[in-house]
Amino acid sequence: MPPVTYSLDQSVGHLLRRAHQRHASLFQDRGAVGGLTPTQFATLLKLGELGRATQNALGRAVALDPATIQGVVARLRDRGLVEASRDPLDRRTVVLSLAPAGETVLAEAVGQGRRANEQLLAPLTAEDRQDLIRLLRRILG
Repeated sequence: MPPVTYSLDQSVGHLLRRAHQRHASLFQDRGAVGGLTPTQFATLLKLGELGRATQNALGRAVALDPATIQGVVARLRDRGLVEASRDPLDRRTVVLSLAPAGETVLAEAVGQGRRANEQLLAPLTAEDRQDLIRLLRRILG
């Protein structure tokens, strides 16, 4: 059998997965704020940034496929964290926004997200942190 020349410890996919797992663990360390999953947090955060968005636009902004964003939004609406209304310019279009409860949960979750980022990146210098973000964005295109 030929020798294995691919090292798991040098695999970008493996290292990214482990970094993601560590970040998720740090985020959940105090318990999920408002019972949010990481995907729900990302959706609330992006909706908070956008103010209002259609479900399709929100899904694209969070990089979720249509079926996934539909389920995430449904769960957030069921919990009263997201509101849906008709676009006054096109009554066929449903527009999403944060409900007051969603704003409250998001404010708490943002603090927890910042703490998780800080803990994960603690071994890096400020310059290393900027480089890491820049390189990850370049990889994602």
